[in-house]
Amino acid sequence: MLESYVTPILMSYVNRYIKNLKPSDLQLSLWGGDVVLSKLELKLDVLEQELKLPFTFLSGHIHELRIHVPWTKLGSESVVITINTMECILKLKDGMQDDHESCGSNSTNRSTTENTKSSVKPRRIQQAAPTDPDLPPGYVQSLIRRVVNNVNIVINNLILKYVEDDIVLSVNITSAECYTVGELWDRAFMDISATDLVLRKVINFSDCTVCLDKRNASGKIEFYQDPLLYKCSFRTRLHFTYDNLNSKMPSVIKIHTLVESLKLSITDQQLPMFIRIMQLGIALYYGEIGNFKDGETEDSTCQNKDTLGNFTGVGDETRIDMQYKGQELYSQQEDEQPQGWVSWAWSFVPAIVSYDDGEEDYLGIDSPSTTQQQKAQTLKDPIVSIGFYCTKATVTFKLTEMQAESSYYSPQKVKSKEILCWEQEGTTVEALMMGEPFFDCQIGFVGCRAICLKGIMGVKDFEENMNRSETEACFFICGENLSMKGLTYLTNSLFDYRSPENNGTRAEFILDGAHHKETYTEIAGMQRFGAFYMDYLYTMENTSGKGSANQQDVSSGKSEDLGIVQEKSTKSLVIGPLDFRLDSSAVHRILKMIVCALEHEYEPYSRLKPDIKDESEIILNPEEMASLEEYIPTRHTSITLLKCTCTIFMAEFNLLDQLLPVIMGEKNSSNFMNTANFQSLRPLPSIQILVDKINLEHSVPMYAEHLVHVVSSLTQPSDNLLHYCYAHCYLKIFGFQAGLTSLDCRGSYCLPVPIIPSFSTALYGKLLKLPTCWTKRSQIAISEGIFELPNLTIQSTRAQTLLLQAIYESWSHIGNVSSSVVNEALMNEVFQTIGVKSKNPLPTLEGSIQNVELKYCSTSLVKCASGTMGSIKICAKAPGDSGKEKLIPLLQGPSDTKDLHSSKWLNESRKPESLLAPDLIAFTVQVPQYMDYCHNSGAVLLCSIQGLAVNVDPVLYTWLIYQPQKRTSRHMQQQPMIAVSLVMPINKRKEDEMSVGSAPLAKQQSCQASEYASSPIKTRTMTESRPLSVPVKAMLNISEGCRSAEERMKEFIGAVWNAVKRLTLQLEVQSCCVFIPNDSLPSPSTIVSGDIPGTVRSWYHGQTMPGTLVLCLPQIKIISAGHKYMDPLQEIPFVIPRPILEEGDAFPWTVSLHHFSIYTLFGKQVTLCLVEPMGCTSTLAVTSQKLLAAGPDMRHSFVVCLHVDLESLEIKCSNPQVQLLYELTDIMNKVWNKIQKRGNLSPSACPETMAGPVPSSPVRSSVGTAPPDTSTCSPSADIGTTTEGDSVQAGDDSLFSDSVTLEQTTNNIGGSSGRVSLWMQWVLPKITIKLFAPDPENKGTELCMVSELEDLSASIDVQDVYTKVKCKIESFNVDHYRSRQGEGWQSGHFEGVFLQCKEKPVTTAKLLDGSHQQHGFLSLTYTKAVTKNVRHKLISRNERRSFHKLSESFTDGSPHFLHEILLSAQAFDIVLCFPLLNAIASIFQAKLPRTQKEKRKSPGQPMRTHTLTSRNLPLIYINTSVIRIFVPKTEEMQPRIEVNQAAKEDTMVLKIGSVAMAPQADNPLGRSVLRKDIYQRALNLGILRDPGSEIEDRQYQIDLQSINIGTAQWEQLKPEKESGTGGAQTESERNSQNPALEWNMASSIRRHQERRAILTPILTDFSVRITGAPAIIFTKIISPENMHTEEILVCGHSLEVNITTNLDFFLSVAQVQLLHQLIVANMTGLEPSSKATEYNARNLVELLLKYIEGIGPLLEVNFV
Repeated sequence: MLESYVTPILMSYVNRYIKNLKPSDLQLSLWGGDVVLSKLELKLDVLEQELKLPFTFLSGHIHELRIHVPWTKLGSESVVITINTMECILKLKDGMQDDHESCGSNSTNRSTTENTKSSVKPRRIQQAAPTDPDLPPGYVQSLIRRVVNNVNIVINNLILKYVEDDIVLSVNITSAECYTVGELWDRAFMDISATDLVLRKVINFSDCTVCLDKRNASGKIEFYQDPLLYKCSFRTRLHFTYDNLNSKMPSVIKIHTLVESLKLSITDQQLPMFIRIMQLGIALYYGEIGNFKDGETEDSTCQNKDTLGNFTGVGDETRIDMQYKGQELYSQQEDEQPQGWVSWAWSFVPAIVSYDDGEEDYLGIDSPSTTQQQKAQTLKDPIVSIGFYCTKATVTFKLTEMQAESSYYSPQKVKSKEILCWEQEGTTVEALMMGEPFFDCQIGFVGCRAICLKGIMGVKDFEENMNRSETEACFFICGENLSMKGLTYLTNSLFDYRSPENNGTRAEFILDGAHHKETYTEIAGMQRFGAFYMDYLYTMENTSGKGSANQQDVSSGKSEDLGIVQEKSTKSLVIGPLDFRLDSSAVHRILKMIVCALEHEYEPYSRLKPDIKDESEIILNPEEMASLEEYIPTRHTSITLLKCTCTIFMAEFNLLDQLLPVIMGEKNSSNFMNTANFQSLRPLPSIQILVDKINLEHSVPMYAEHLVHVVSSLTQPSDNLLHYCYAHCYLKIFGFQAGLTSLDCRGSYCLPVPIIPSFSTALYGKLLKLPTCWTKRSQIAISEGIFELPNLTIQSTRAQTLLLQAIYESWSHIGNVSSSVVNEALMNEVFQTIGVKSKNPLPTLEGSIQNVELKYCSTSLVKCASGTMGSIKICAKAPGDSGKEKLIPLLQGPSDTKDLHSSKWLNESRKPESLLAPDLIAFTVQVPQYMDYCHNSGAVLLCSIQGLAVNVDPVLYTWLIYQPQKRTSRHMQQQPMIAVSLVMPINKRKEDEMSVGSAPLAKQQSCQASEYASSPIKTRTMTESRPLSVPVKAMLNISEGCRSAEERMKEFIGAVWNAVKRLTLQLEVQSCCVFIPNDSLPSPSTIVSGDIPGTVRSWYHGQTMPGTLVLCLPQIKIISAGHKYMDPLQEIPFVIPRPILEEGDAFPWTVSLHHFSIYTLFGKQVTLCLVEPMGCTSTLAVTSQKLLAAGPDMRHSFVVCLHVDLESLEIKCSNPQVQLLYELTDIMNKVWNKIQKRGNLSPSACPETMAGPVPSSPVRSSVGTAPPDTSTCSPSADIGTTTEGDSVQAGDDSLFSDSVTLEQTTNNIGGSSGRVSLWMQWVLPKITIKLFAPDPENKGTELCMVSELEDLSASIDVQDVYTKVKCKIESFNVDHYRSRQGEGWQSGHFEGVFLQCKEKPVTTAKLLDGSHQQHGFLSLTYTKAVTKNVRHKLISRNERRSFHKLSESFTDGSPHFLHEILLSAQAFDIVLCFPLLNAIASIFQAKLPRTQKEKRKSPGQPMRTHTLTSRNLPLIYINTSVIRIFVPKTEEMQPRIEVNQAAKEDTMVLKIGSVAMAPQADNPLGRSVLRKDIYQRALNLGILRDPGSEIEDRQYQIDLQSINIGTAQWEQLKPEKESGTGGAQTESERNSQNPALEWNMASSIRRHQERRAILTPILTDFSVRITGAPAIIFTKIISPENMHTEEILVCGHSLEVNITTNLDFFLSVAQVQLLHQLIVANMTGLEPSSKATEYNARNLVELLLKYIEGIGPLLEVNFV
């Protein structure tokens, strides 16, 4: 009777999964009580269909199936089903990786599987309950229930294998048993009773092993890797609670698994495969493989890294559990569909639980996946709780190496070495779900740590014999110890004796989102788990009562469901206090792991579908719009890190050059491993970073695609809807601080020295989802970001920065195997012992910035950013006198510098800096996305910068020049790393190969600039004379090398031009005021700390003001053409009124500068001005045209024009100012020298790759030793070939006519070759220079010399082959005044004239051509040209020839540049008075204080410098008009003149008719030659007279025409001054000039023209010609590689003076007396020499006088 009920149940299962069974046989043997079936084949298609996973079963069979039915004791003994050896092999379904089935087939597949599923279920239920009249139905049902509830299933030797690509994943479980248990979880025969509606079961797994291996192309595994998991056992408890006896379904299901110890091992070869398996899990989870929903396919690869982290973090069990737990973990990811696999798992529940086949139950719920399945409608969803608990998990990462056996044929053995281990304690994964509306997953663990093991990359840092402590090996610690924490991780699990199920009560579950959030807060999570806690909650609320809408419908785009179901997903992760130590050992291990993970590339499982916008627009009706506005489902993630410490140590060894290239995606340079003896460095300095809390929040719309399609089709979407179309991210960092610390030998840290005190910051960003849908809306922002930094302070002494630099360099200078040695003195200075006062504490610099706000935004057309920076302050804290710290402000902004340009502010009241001061910097910048897009407007930059005050205090120099002593301590020694045999880098080898047999080919300096690399060069000689030994490749390399620097420059200029050509610019910079004191200026306690002007003012009014130079930099405004002023801070993106569309239209820029001044402050409230406030306006224009280059690339040529109009400049100077400037420059100079000296001493960090300048043009470098015929490849070919020429007529007598000047030559060089040419013009109306000095002779009298230059104009023309500067001065006068106490300034002696220019046109000198026709007093032209380009133009035609070279080497010894000066001046008068000059000269005498005088340098070898040589001297042409020099007697010497007495002559006059100089001599000097061989060769080659040749015999000729000397009366000579009072015309006088009045008064004005002066001659007209020849030096290049040269003196200096006319000499007694008086008067003015010399001079003159008186009244001497 019972058989007829029980048999069909068993039959339905066996029959369903096993092939070729005859039911009758089975039935017969069943009735006998025992069935044994052998070698059964499984129905693979049914299994695939049931599991609905995208796997195919390659094979599946059961070796033996036993079923034992105790018919006689069915009510008290279990039915036992035993399976011995079950084996299955799976692989991914074909085509899964290549392409997924189209949407259509997907849906049909889904529907068919659903149909079969639903058709199976009713059949089973019908079979299960046949009606039999003989047995009462209640009894039968209860019996069947007891039988089913107590079925005992045993599987021995379960073998699963999964293959894909070259991966073989195999799982073997020795035995698994499922049985029913009693209250104490002991084996028992149980049934549900009315009092106890509970059923408990246990599944025990023993010896589970998981392996991951690689197979070769033929499918064979060559050698076995270590198992991932070896012989791991775990147990699972199941707990079912029913509502009543007749319930088919339990109302509560709990399935909890516990693993005591889980030990995973991953080798470097398994790691890529392991990651691949993880990716498979993710892909299944997101539905990227197989017949899944098409709703969301989002990129999953981006999560691999996290997943890996989480995975290894939690530790994994069997394949089954691994996959199940993977799912739990992946619920942490961004874009998952949890309900997908929940509903899939759900589909098993009715079928499984009501007929309870335990094994299938486990497999069912524990291998979830994302298939979308229509949920079987049951009356009420049960509550399911799944948990996984692991007491201790470890993951070990190993590196393997092959060991070949002695015999050739024996297989290879693999030896593995552990290098890294991750340990984790108290892990929990719990999931709670009720149907689809509620799903929650919590993951946590109590503590974890990571440990370094053995050695890495040949460095044996943690070998067993090293005896290093475990704390050193451990580099990551998070959370607490399990022994400390207790068993909190098991709370409320079936393994917790305190849980309600173990105490006979019903458990309460929180199934409401709001209540859940109140209960499971972050604090509660961290109390239960110390290290990591994650809570993932998904809820779905039904608001319309239509029955729960399936998520599949929502995602498939049926918009009417959007308003009905409110879905929400939140994840919160908390990571507890963690300590991360990055030392060399840890960094190399982590990077090595990453390298191993990247070693194998697999095809991705899913390729991202391009965002194709549906053409069919989705139109919503108003109701749907309202419901959409009301609620939009989102996913929200929050990650919090609490108390994070990160320590970065100095690198003890650094082999990153072998790891980083691989990670960066380049190929590995060499697999060569070196071995080094590792010795740990102690004390080891490190940077320690502490963060109180980091919080990251991320939210994203759940159904982005659907939402974006809807919203982007609306004409005006509301802000709310737009808000949800973005992914938002907030990052907040609280309490970030950093300091320096060091680890000593005992493993303890010293107190951290703070570098960055605690600060907080926040960052917000948002990104538009599916930007392709928004292409029609260019104004919608694609991404936006906001950064806020309330304040940031950095403080450090120089010693600390040096230590930071050492730590940085130990990591950045890759390849240094030996560890860096840290200077002990430096360590002692940084880490001072507590309680010990250091002898001279170092000053600390502290800088802080406040209120930084930056905003970034990009749309499809533009990228823009705007921002403000509130303020910046830098100050120094220096040890004070009485133990107090002095605070010295160094930089302060914003500072009110409006009035600082004149010194008045020092005496006015000054408002303190207010809190409402404007932001220091405010800017907005907008750049088009596509620079070359023709319709876009150009970029815009608006910026304003407020005033800055800077104090360049000497404490800054103290800070800069600190240097630790040069010794290292005893306990820090370590053996140098010997045994390092590094392979020579490949490129080095190439170089050696290149230079074999061709010594001259090594790099040499080019005297022709590398500019010519791009000029069209004919290379005929190249092939003829190339030596065979030079590889062709080498030649190409050299030519590339020599172009690269220039090419880079070109690219840079091109890039700058592209950025600027359409830039709308508005820049405002307020004045920056720089105070440079010669002694410290600490801030007094009375004023606001850090206010520099306030500090200076309080010192100024005090007694001891140190001398201070104040430099007030100008206020700058730059505005581009056509731009109207806007507020610099704009809402971005913004539109400007006049966008610039044509390139170049932004020019000209108007640049105006105002209020530039310099003044000096001294003690006793003295202020002296140096440069009065001035400014200028200038116009800058740039034009560009594209040139066709020789090569294929187009390049720009630029012309930059700058016109500057300066305001009048007034400079004042006196001795205290000079003294102060001298002291300041002296201090700076010393500091600079010290810094430079240190730079030279410190071992050069990077080896000098470029020993000398780059080689010259490709032609020169590629030819062999034979000197080439340069004419064929002359670089100047583009200027004009050597044969054509412009003849110059010789024979004209004028000064510049007999030679071609460089100035002319360069005039007709166009900008043809040009890259960048610059043309600048300056106009300056007036320069006034006032020099103040005390009169040395009269105490209390002050002298002032005033020089006035009017109408100064200068132009500068810079081309790539020459530079030309022209300067003109319209008039130049020097006057002097004197002031006695109580009187004002009055003209000095001799009407106060010192130099006066005559404004008459000069006719005497014939000038060369119109370009030299000058209008002003002085005209100066300076030209500098590249020798190669102008040499052939400077030689007259008949001398033209191809240039010969003197030196054999490739490089030319001739000078690179030729310089030329042309100077012409109009007539001028000078009134000489030596005492005055002496007084003025005394201004510029500065004395250093005694203490600062340096020790005299020891006499060494005299330096042989040749400054005056024909190579260095410029070509000089001078032409002046009449020069008159007057030497009058001073007023004091002249006796009072009676009215009737005839006036005596009292002035000597020297007149020079003209001065002319040229660099060619009419009658050259013969030279005395030291090196005849070299001179003779040059003579033979005919290059002696060529300007700029290697040996040039240049001779200068100076002609002084018509000189005469005489005496006259000063009264007759003195100039008429315009104003009687003296002094330059003041503004008021200028304004009161009235020409009409003056014309009317003309009759009464004396005629000045009639004044005549009578001159008594001493020497009548004569002329002098001076010919000078500077030394000739030949520069011989000894070794071109390092530019080692030797200078050989060929000829010395020669000088010849000729008086070319007669000398007529007249001398009278009166004249001699006058000369005597003049000499005496002017001698006294000279250096106060000893009285004796003065006396001797006087005696000599008196003797001469007596002699002359004796001879007679008049004397004539004629020299012929």
